[in-house]
Amino acid sequence: MENKYKRVLIKLSGEALANKDTGEIFEANNLKFVAETIKQIHDRGVEIAIVVGGGNIWRGRLAQSIGVQRSQADYMGMLGTIINALAVQSSLEQIGIESRVMSAIDSKKVAEPYIRRRAIRHLEKGRVVIFGGGIGEPYFTTDTAAALRATDIQCDAILMAKNGVDGVYTDDPKTNPNAQFISSLTFKEMIEKNLKVMDQTAVSLCMDTPIEVRVFNMSETSNFIKILDGEEVGTTMKQGE
Repeated sequence: MENKYKRVLIKLSGEALANKDTGEIFEANNLKFVAETIKQIHDRGVEIAIVVGGGNIWRGRLAQSIGVQRSQADYMGMLGTIINALAVQSSLEQIGIESRVMSAIDSKKVAEPYIRRRAIRHLEKGRVVIFGGGIGEPYFTTDTAAALRATDIQCDAILMAKNGVDGVYTDDPKTNPNAQFISSLTFKEMIEKNLKVMDQTAVSLCMDTPIEVRVFNMSETSNFIKILDGEEVGTTMKQGE
């Protein structure tokens, strides 16, 4: 079956790699799960880029509690994303998937600098490209990094893989039992309804592009394949009036 998307960017949370029971920043089974899930997509011939957050290592509220200035705290978070990118790379290569880590922060001992044409060339050669270091500047989230990179390398979709969350709701379903599931919406509607799926900078970057953003539960690994097969899984966000 033909894939719905040829080139995708997968947005992973740092928490997806962590051990929730012990609080350790990595858990071997979680890393293996992520790698094997990505392999399913890679085996379909899809070109894959990844942006991973750093929340398992560093959180903004911790910075506030210990008095770290905002811009410095953001750089610390960017370094955390590079650590996570290297962990994901290692897990991918353990199961035979060639990958490259590219960083917006100069860290040439462990990662290539982000160069758009080089990133595209890696993808065309079948390598998974993992972007670390955010966009290299403070005050921007990894959502914005994902939107910027996806736009820059001309991805067809951003796959926002969530842990235990089926998609977008009108409110937090964990605290509001009356929250309603939303199967599709435009980026404009997302801003108007103030839905906390992506930050507004990221949404603004996507608004003028044909990129679709898919929000879905990654715990169900079959969801990735269903999306590639064109099935309606989770929530789809895209351009609209």
